[in-house]
Amino acid sequence: MNPPDDLAAGELPGVAPRLRDLRRGRGLTLETAAQRAGLSPAHLSRLETGRRQPSLPMLLQLARIYGTTVSELLGETPPERDAIVRSRPFEGAAADGWMYQQAGGSGRAMQALRVRVPHGAQGDLVRVHPGEEWLYVLTGRLRVTLGETVHDLAPGDGAHFDSLTPHRIAAPEPEGAELLFVHTLLQSPAADLCLGGRAHRG
Repeated sequence: MNPPDDLAAGELPGVAPRLRDLRRGRGLTLETAAQRAGLSPAHLSRLETGRRQPSLPMLLQLARIYGTTVSELLGETPPERDAIVRSRPFEGAAADGWMYQQAGGSGRAMQALRVRVPHGAQGDLVRVHPGEEWLYVLTGRLRVTLGETVHDLAPGDGAHFDSLTPHRIAAPEPEGAELLFVHTLLQSPAADLCLGGRAHRG
């Protein structure tokens, strides 16, 4: 369930204008960008004006389309481009109940995030897009649906899959879950063969 429009803007200040500026900077019309993201133009317009709050899957999709990262969309200061990323308190940004923080360097072909997933996150939203995803459960339990198969993951369990597989992530227990999440910003070889570079939402 999405929060009321008048509550959305305050949780992610600055994201709305960044979304609009990135789209314009890429020379994309509202209609074209919305189509590539699997959204309606009206929905994308509400995101760009701060009247609707984007979920993490939505931010991932927009980041891919605009050639950037979720952390940069949120205005989070990235760690220095170094092989080592030091420990720091979890003070991530919030979006649609998700909490996440950049866990790797910037400007790479993969993006690493530390994510807190609230109970019931994503609902019935199913994602399909080029790339690969890897996740590792730190705390709580995570329900990962890949195609028609449902997997319940406990701490220490992980999943690594091609993002062309229809997938959904949810936390089935009230305390939610915390995980490490890595996704490619570039397409996997399988994506080139199957979709020819076209991303869409299932």
